[in-house]
Order: sequence, then C-alpha cells, then structure tokens
Amino acid sequence: MKKIAILCSGGDVSGMNPALKRFVEYSLEKNLIPYFIYDGYEGLIDNKIEKVSYKNVSGIITKGGTIIGSARSLRFKKKKFRKIAKENLEKLGINSLVILGGDGSFRGVEKFYKEHNIKFSAIPATIDNDINQTDYALGVDTALNIIKDSIDSLRDTANSSKRAFVIETMGRNCGYLAIISYLTSGAELCLIPEIEYNLKDYEKKFQQELTDGRRYFIAIVSEGIKEKTENIAKWFEQKIGIETRITVLGHIQRGGNPTIYDRVMAYKFVTYAIDALLKKNHHSVVCYNKKGFCYKTITEVVSSPKKLDEELLKLL
Repeated sequence: MKKIAILCSGGDVSGMNPALKRFVEYSLEKNLIPYFIYDGYEGLIDNKIEKVSYKNVSGIITKGGTIIGSARSLRFKKKKFRKIAKENLEKLGINSLVILGGDGSFRGVEKFYKEHNIKFSAIPATIDNDINQTDYALGVDTALNIIKDSIDSLRDTANSSKRAFVIETMGRNCGYLAIISYLTSGAELCLIPEIEYNLKDYEKKFQQELTDGRRYFIAIVSEGIKEKTENIAKWFEQKIGIETRITVLGHIQRGGNPTIYDRVMAYKFVTYAIDALLKKNHHSVVCYNKKGFCYKTITEVVSSPKKLDEELLKLL
C-alpha cells in the first residue's frame, strides 16, 4: 500500500475537515501518498481525484462541512459505474480508500469491496448517529451543540411571549439528537420514533401547569415521528391552550465550527482507519463504544439497524 485516497459521502458533517487534515498529515508520516476524491462516489466515477499535500489542508480545521465536497450517488448503486470507479483508481495506482459517511455510504463500499476487492476503512460520519455497532459518529457533538444554542435562544423568547415552541431536529428514523437535546435542555416534551406516544397522556398535566403559572413549553420532536410537526403545534394550541410556534432546525445542524470533541474524534478515527489498512485489515469500520475504539466488519455494521441505548430510553 503506497497510495491512499479519502472521500466524503452522503450528508456533510462538521468534523470532516479536521479528519481530512489528519488524513493528509498521518498518511505522509507513514510514507503514504494521499489523494482527495471530490464529491463522494460521484467524483470517484467522474475521476475527480487529486494528489494532495500539507498545503491542501492548511487552515481547514475550524471550518464546517468538507472542502472536498460530499454527495449521494444514485449512479454508484449501478454495477457499471462501480466498474468505472475501479478503473479510475487503477489508473492512478490507488488501492486503498478511507470513507467518511453513513449507512448508505457503507452499503455502497461493501458492494465495491466484494466486486473489486478495493481495500477500505470506513469512518461513521453522520449527525443522525444511526450507525450500528458504534456509539458515536463524527459530527454528532457539533450538531448537538448547535441544537443546544438554538433551544436556549428560543427559551428566552418563549418565556417573554408566553408561547410553546415545537422544535424539530434531524435524525431520519433515529431519535438520538432529539432525546439528548431533551435531556440537556430542560424541555417539557420529547417525541422520537423509537417510543410510541399518545399526546392525550400529556394533556391533563400540561393544562394544570398552565393553570399553576407556567409561561411556556419547549417540545423537541425528531423528524422521523409518525405525526407532522404542524400537528403537534395544533395540539398545543387546541388542547393545551397556548399560542405555539414551530422551529425546524433543518440543515443548520450540519454546519458550524467543529467542536473540540469532534476535532479530537476526527483525529482518532482517521488514525485508526489508516492503521487498519497498514495492518492489512482491509474491510473494516472504525467504531467507538464504551470500551473505546474497535474494528467491525462492514457486514456487521450494515446487517441490522441501530438501536438506541435502553438506559437512554428509560430516561424519557
């Protein structure tokens, strides 16, 4: 292994740029020749591959997103385009990849490996934190801090104007961002896909709290719940009797200056990823759990969906 390339796939996250910086610096330290693949698997198909050095990553550690771009690729799902991608790597003599991405990205590289024996090491990088076998994915801490700041600001205006605010977080079908934000913000309601709920169960309690002088409510809902956020707002107004506003945080959760924790995790994730390839561990995912960093096979990771920690769910 002499030439090694990195790409970002799927949704971007804060922490990718620190990871790119570490990738270049650690590759050169290990006498490897680093390459960037721009715009994910799309760039791999279109041969947007460039040899890089220290100057390419100077000053990027504070930036959100990714300087090499990220994309979802429908073409990469087709065998003929994966063959083109393989040929592009062969022309440059690259036979090892580091992949930053989520579940869809991992499924793509699993097929790529099985068809063409491309050596790879994958790093979970998704704010949804929905990757099986790992407790943490790059970008999650930055997203949580953005949500925290948003909720803290909304609480000020909620109290001033005597309103309820329904705040929608991202996460697809995983409620991790919502439940952690609920537990750390002092919100009154949290709705996530993993737990069945009945709004009627909250009506008497919330109505009594208003009678007793409560001025506002903060409700955090994950985008994957069964009801539209608008319906939760209508319920507050019609059943609880308080004026309500909706805030959909959306893609603001993806950007921003990476937190210290995400910078450190990027450094460690990439180090473990390159070390795996150097040790001839050619189809691994770098995971992080209570025991620290470990390696899982790509099949172990994509074979089943992630389940939230039962201890966490009990706190709702």
